[in-house]
Amino acid sequence: MSGETDVEQQMPELHFKGKEYVFNHHLTVPHRPLVAHPDKSVSANPEDGDRQAGAKDGNLIIHGDNLHALKALLPRYAGKVDCIFIDPPYNTGNESWNYNDNVNSPVMQEWLDGNPVNKEDMLRHDKWCCMMYPRLKLLHELLSEQGSFWMTLDDHEIHRARMIMDEIFGEECFIASAIWQTRKSPDNDETFLTPIHNYVVCYAKNRDQLVFNHSSRTAETDDRYDNLDNDPRGPWTSSDLTRREFREHDYYPIKLPSGREVTPAAGRSWSVPRESFLRLKADNRIWFGRNGNAMPRRKRFLTEVAVGIVATSIWETKVFGGTQEAKRLISQIFFDEKDIFQTPKPVSLIQRILALSTTENATILDSFSGSGTTAHAVLSQNAKDGGNRRFILVECEEYADLLTAERVRRVINGYEFQGTEKEELLREKITWSNFSRERTRRKILDQVQAIENLDSGKFDEIRKSVKDSELIVTGVKKVTDKVEGLGGGFTYHTLGDPLDLDKMLTGESLPDYPSIGAWLFHTATGEPLNHEGIRENDCYLGESAAFHVWLIYRADRDFLKSRDSALTLDFAKAIADDKNKRHLVFASSRFVSNKTLSPLGVEFAPLPFALYRLEKE
Repeated sequence: MSGETDVEQQMPELHFKGKEYVFNHHLTVPHRPLVAHPDKSVSANPEDGDRQAGAKDGNLIIHGDNLHALKALLPRYAGKVDCIFIDPPYNTGNESWNYNDNVNSPVMQEWLDGNPVNKEDMLRHDKWCCMMYPRLKLLHELLSEQGSFWMTLDDHEIHRARMIMDEIFGEECFIASAIWQTRKSPDNDETFLTPIHNYVVCYAKNRDQLVFNHSSRTAETDDRYDNLDNDPRGPWTSSDLTRREFREHDYYPIKLPSGREVTPAAGRSWSVPRESFLRLKADNRIWFGRNGNAMPRRKRFLTEVAVGIVATSIWETKVFGGTQEAKRLISQIFFDEKDIFQTPKPVSLIQRILALSTTENATILDSFSGSGTTAHAVLSQNAKDGGNRRFILVECEEYADLLTAERVRRVINGYEFQGTEKEELLREKITWSNFSRERTRRKILDQVQAIENLDSGKFDEIRKSVKDSELIVTGVKKVTDKVEGLGGGFTYHTLGDPLDLDKMLTGESLPDYPSIGAWLFHTATGEPLNHEGIRENDCYLGESAAFHVWLIYRADRDFLKSRDSALTLDFAKAIADDKNKRHLVFASSRFVSNKTLSPLGVEFAPLPFALYRLEKE
């Protein structure tokens, strides 16, 4: 047994009841075509009329079981989704979610009668793992090599989720687990500690190819730069010149301008060798303090730092948004309805994720879409940077149309709301040193008084508060306003009947050309089909890495029984003119032998028996 095998066997693995039944359950899920509903869709171009709304944008909202929806997306999107964000049930015991996967096992069938899953269910963690495992398998298959996967969770399932993700994505593809502060105020009903955070877990499909951007620089980060010595290169900040380990080559005395000689503390050494230090000093890149008697520090200029800054794993509410902000926004969008959704995510959270992980033409998928925040964030980010990102939302609950899609409609077209409009008029840092000085204190109070004198007529109230050592003056006004739409469109889909092979044999159920074509293409090649390349009149599906794929088919039983549905020698010779790749032809029958087809570079796959053959491979 090789050493590699030994290592693999020693890796920890999460075991849960039912795992052996769901391990490959995603392979047994039937393919179901997507059925468009133009009446529930939004066209980006109203003049297009009843043409498939949103098709130009490529945005989709799908109502249906998300496991079946993900399987339906594979023929078109396998390996093409750039960013996946999901907010699955946290399994706190209070959500009352249902385990509905029809897994072929008596044990699992019993679970279907035990819904909903609540705190009294002693197997709720096993059920959660069984629910997530096949979905994560399909999400991994949909993710592109440059793509990233993001999931929000709390302490109820984060540890189990990490182990499942390590198994499916690979431990080496783990990027980070960020702590997202969801609220600021404590809950006095808690016995011990008040949880005010969730986790945002990030994995890559391929760590070496991952697209990951720096966070945008802010005024706060740039304020850390100053120019204490009037350096002509502009503002700078300084960093420690020592490292936390002893290296003999980098341990040497430095004589300060004051004449004092210093060395690193015990167990440390300088971060650069003596020769590099002398070059930095000659270039005025070493700071010895205002009096020339401080430990040396390295100067780093604002003009030389990266355009952005590397994001940290602590995500504060004031930057990434919290639950209160999310609930306030959903209440504005649906101001005429109360308690429409209890656990929305803030747009700013997902928009920050998009800024970190996507380019301007990315495709973003959310298979637990809930209130539709992900689509809102995609549209907002496109409006911000002029991008053309596309979203795919999947929602299984009955509110998919009246909440999920309706929110996106309102965000696209604009909406009215009644509420409170706030405008920040002043934000001033308050410290004891500046507020204890009469001159500084009087200056701040005069600013506040001037704002009250000048702006009181514009607002119903001028509010003053001190939070996190900052004085904040805010103008508040009650309004009935219209929020301008962000534009765009989407196609609303439901899931069609499964492509039933037995029914195809009898002609009872015959899918349309693009639906069966996409399924056959993906099943045969493992690649997604580009629907724009389909030439139905020519019987051409598209090109894979190894084949040109053809389908002689009509959703017509009489046609499939006729000679016109067969692969003929004339057809084979006509397509064989293109010799850069072999040709795979799906047809109901053929009038030419394999011996004749092989020299032409043509392979025949019979319908519908080809479906059996390919599905079993």
